[in-house]
Amino acid sequence: MVICFDYCDYCRSSIVSGQRWVREKIYDPTLNGRDPSYHCYHAEPFAGQGASCWDKHEMEREFARMTGCAA
Repeated sequence: MVICFDYCDYCRSSIVSGQRWVREKIYDPTLNGRDPSYHCYHAEPFAGQGASCWDKHEMEREFARMTGCAA
């Protein structure tokens, strides 16, 4: 199992001590029951941004889900 808490999977910048972050558990069915992997994201927006990396990731995932259903 690989856990990487030192960078954000959305913006690829580092997650430093004291910053709030979100961990997303990823299950890969091709691994046949082996341990899940994780993606980490900044939980709070940077100065001047309206949304955090986690919020942006969730919006992109929702957009992809909606456009996939509409096709």
